[in-house]
Amino acid sequence: MEIGKFKIRNRNTLIYIRVSAQPTLPQNRKRMKSKIIPINLQRQAADYEIHIGHDLLKDCGEWAKGLLGKRPGRIALVSNSKIVGLYGDAVRKSLIDAGFQVSVCLIPDGEKYKNFRVLQQTLDLFGENRLSRTDAVIALGGGVAGDLAGFAASIYLRGIAFIQIPTTLLAMIDSSVGGKTGVNSDFGKNLIGSFYQPNGVLIDIDTLGTLPKREVTAGFCEAVKHGAVAGKTLFDQTAGFLETYRPLEIRKRLADAGFVDEFEDLLEAHVTFKAKIVRNDEREAPGTTDAGSRKILNFGHTLAHSLEKVTDYRHLKHGEAVGYGIRFAALLSKKIGLLSDNQLKSLNDAVHRTGKLPSINHLDPESVFDTFKYDKKLINDSLHWILLEGIGKPVIFPHVKIPHSTLMAALEEIIRT
Repeated sequence: MEIGKFKIRNRNTLIYIRVSAQPTLPQNRKRMKSKIIPINLQRQAADYEIHIGHDLLKDCGEWAKGLLGKRPGRIALVSNSKIVGLYGDAVRKSLIDAGFQVSVCLIPDGEKYKNFRVLQQTLDLFGENRLSRTDAVIALGGGVAGDLAGFAASIYLRGIAFIQIPTTLLAMIDSSVGGKTGVNSDFGKNLIGSFYQPNGVLIDIDTLGTLPKREVTAGFCEAVKHGAVAGKTLFDQTAGFLETYRPLEIRKRLADAGFVDEFEDLLEAHVTFKAKIVRNDEREAPGTTDAGSRKILNFGHTLAHSLEKVTDYRHLKHGEAVGYGIRFAALLSKKIGLLSDNQLKSLNDAVHRTGKLPSINHLDPESVFDTFKYDKKLINDSLHWILLEGIGKPVIFPHVKIPHSTLMAALEEIIRT
């Protein structure tokens, strides 16, 4: 049953993305209750679907077998011990029942472990378990598991099949969509990686019932970022949801059918928005600088990545850092005359409703500023900021056009408050 569709215009091509209530499975396979968002990319081999729903993990084996389109082989399940303890048995059982041989590759939990050492250990485990070109990797967890497992899958045997099963809100609406994979290094966050699209993404919102409060806040901060650059419709939907429901009570609310329906609609809207951006600019082309550029998804991320780096990826969750980054980029936009006071207040109010962010008033603004030079949005040695001319009106703004005193005043204000 088709429940909606929208159009994306890319140059002279009109693409339809359809949202369906049921995934397409062979007639003899059990159907999962979910919504589907096809990701149609310019490279036909990279097209895939994202399934959103609840109570989906128990059927993930048949779903994965349908995606891979061949006789079930070996699966390397990349996750951390906490997630495996919560959902590992259900996922493994479903995969084994579908005929797969499953090995579990445990990685440490936390952004600080998304590095070369853990990547090497993961690749070693792939080799020890004799994964071949016809086998696959599944990332079960948040953004760290997805980014690292995806990068490992992209370089092992020059690329093997990869599937995402995100279990955090941030990973569901952002990092699992679009094919960015990578690891952090001494030079900065996510500077080493690849564009590697998954074969499919399975979003089971029931996994959010065990999500720690800080992870809930982090995910909703990323949702506010999407709304800020997408337009008034998505921003108002996100801000309205945050005003109606207390995000930190999400565990209790998952038993409420009305809440679940509204929440699924919100997730669908965010994934659909990101799918549209990725479709238009899959690899974040350096020369693309209009509002359709994938660069706009980095709104709030220049400061966020700097905050993560100067605190050695230990003090802030990525989404929490994005929360500060949103406030900073919005304030900077206001200071240079792009954003109104009312819109600045709307953005700050939305971030505030996501939950309390850890204090950063112990940080040195100059040290934070120094890390901007490692940002991946550098083009020809020039940093480009993603700012706002209004809600839903992102603009790529050259660093050289912003007075240093204005930038530092905004940075100090955000850090000290």
